[in-house]
Amino acid sequence: MEKKKIIFATTNEGKMKEIRMILGDLDVELLSLKDAGIQADIEENGTTFEENAMIKAKAICELTGEMVLADDSGLEVDYMDKAPGVYSARFMGEDTPYSVKNKEILDRLKDAVGEERSARFVCVIAAAFPDGKVITTRGTVEGLIGMEEKGTNGFGYDPLLYVPEYGMTTGEMDPELKNKISHRGKALELMKERLGYENISH
Repeated sequence: MEKKKIIFATTNEGKMKEIRMILGDLDVELLSLKDAGIQADIEENGTTFEENAMIKAKAICELTGEMVLADDSGLEVDYMDKAPGVYSARFMGEDTPYSVKNKEILDRLKDAVGEERSARFVCVIAAAFPDGKVITTRGTVEGLIGMEEKGTNGFGYDPLLYVPEYGMTTGEMDPELKNKISHRGKALELMKERLGYENISH
């Protein structure tokens, strides 16, 4: 019997690696947009992570007729009024290297101390089904913006978010630990529960 297909609406290989590790025990074929041969330019014009994740999932689902998962995630820095937030990927321009984005955030927080540096990663996963149903789950990981970039694991803003209970940034964590505590890991685990193994694997 052919495995059930789930398309994950991303072209980000770092993200796909994490997703495959977390959803690896589901008996389904997980495809990125690239794997599925889909080129789609979707305008993410929502004002919340939920809206953007749903826009992406619904658009690709309508295009393919397959079940689609999509995520919208970002970094909320309280000192910056929860920016970059939903604009995390587009902060300072989409093609700007994260080393430059991270430096900008560190510069803006140069006078912030202690709890003033509070921040979190947020991830919302949306699942769109061919019958038009859409469900979402949300995961967060709370921390502080470190004084400097640390760690070469992960991607994006990972070297910035220091998680006090582990004494390190998410960029310093090994992938297993990061996936266990990360915003994406939590949202995906919740989604896995919501989908129910029975429901999608058979």
